[in-house]
Amino acid sequence: MTAETKLEWVEEAWSKALEKTQKNSLRIGAGFPHAAQGGKYVLEEPFWWTAGFWPGQLWLLYNESGDESLKVIAEECEQRLDAVLNEYVRLDHDLGFMWTLTSVASYKLLGNEASKIRALKAANFLAARFNLKGNFIRAWNPWFEGEDNRGYAIIDCAMNMPLLFWASEVTGDPRYRHIAEAHMDTVVKHFIRPDGSVYHIVRFDAETGAFIEGIGGQGYAAESAWSRGTAWAIYGLTLAYHHTGKSEYLYTAQKVAHFFLARLPEDHVPHWDFRAPAEDRVFRDSSAGACAASGLLLLADKVGELEAPVYREPAIKMLESLYRNYGTWGNDAEEGLILHGTSNYPAGQNIDVPLIYGDFFYVEGLARLKGKGPFYWE
Repeated sequence: MTAETKLEWVEEAWSKALEKTQKNSLRIGAGFPHAAQGGKYVLEEPFWWTAGFWPGQLWLLYNESGDESLKVIAEECEQRLDAVLNEYVRLDHDLGFMWTLTSVASYKLLGNEASKIRALKAANFLAARFNLKGNFIRAWNPWFEGEDNRGYAIIDCAMNMPLLFWASEVTGDPRYRHIAEAHMDTVVKHFIRPDGSVYHIVRFDAETGAFIEGIGGQGYAAESAWSRGTAWAIYGLTLAYHHTGKSEYLYTAQKVAHFFLARLPEDHVPHWDFRAPAEDRVFRDSSAGACAASGLLLLADKVGELEAPVYREPAIKMLESLYRNYGTWGNDAEEGLILHGTSNYPAGQNIDVPLIYGDFFYVEGLARLKGKGPFYWE
C-alpha cells in the first residue's frame, strides 16, 4: 500500500468521523456520553470518569475543521465540569482524563486563562492523592460503606500523569513532575510483568507502602492480560518518556508494546483480554485498539527512524481495520463511531458496544496520522 493510498483512506476516515460527530452533537450537545445502548449514547453525570472524552473529541475535530459549533459545545462541557471541580467531594485519580481533554486542550488551542486555572486546580487535587510511602497516586474512593481501597493504584492512572507534567511546565514548579515520575516509577516496578503484560490493579499497604498483590480488576483474572490496561501502559509510559526523557519509561513501553502486538488477531483489533479462556475471549475491545494505536504512533516518533516502523505500521493497520471493519459509517441509527468496545466484562457492563473513549482515541489516532496536533497529553 503506497503512502498516497494510506493518506487517501485517512482523509476519508477523518471526513466521516467529522460528519458523524457533527450530527451527534445536535443531540448530545454539552452532555457526557459514555457507552452506546440501542444506538444512542447514554449520557452520564458530569462527575463520571469519561466526561473529558466527548469534549476532547470535539476539540480534535474543531482544531482541523474550524467548526465553531464544536468549539462552543466543548467549552460548555468544560464549564459544566466547574460544579464537579468546585463542589464534588469524591474526585479521584481520573482528574487527568477529565481536565486534560477539556481545560488543557482549551488552554493549548486558545490560550484561555480560565482554562489554565481550572487545569491547575485539577492538578492540585490529583497531586493530593499521592501516597508518599508507596509512591503511587491512589485510585478510587470507597464505592460502598466499609470498603477499604486506600492502597489501590491502577494502570489507567498512567494516562492521568500528563496533567501533572503539564502543571510543572506551566508553573515552573517541579513538584508536580516529581509526583508523576514517582508514580510512573511504581508502574514500571510493580505493574509490568517480565513478559510485558500488565496488572490492572495493584494493592499496597496504605500505611507502609509495601506491595501486597496484583488484582484482575476489569481483566479476566489477576494474572491475565486485560487489553485496555495494556494499551494504557503503552501510551502512558511513552508519554512519561516524552515528558522526562527517562529511558526506563521508553524501554518499558517497548516491552509492553511487543506483548500487545504479538497477540493481535488477524484483523489487528484486540480481544478484551489476551489471556482469557477461549470461551470468554469472544469479545473484542475496539477502544483498546484505538488507544494502543495512538500510543504506538507516539512511540514510533520517539524510537528513531530504524525502529519506528515496528510500531507505526501496526498502528496504521489497527486504525484502518477500525475504519473499515468496525466503523458505523452509513448507519444513521448508531451514534458511536466504532463498534465492539468492551467496558467491563467481569461486571457485565457495556459489552460489545461503542465507547466514547474508543471514539476519542480513534479520532486522535487519525489526527496523528494527519500530523494535526497539538495533542493534549503532550
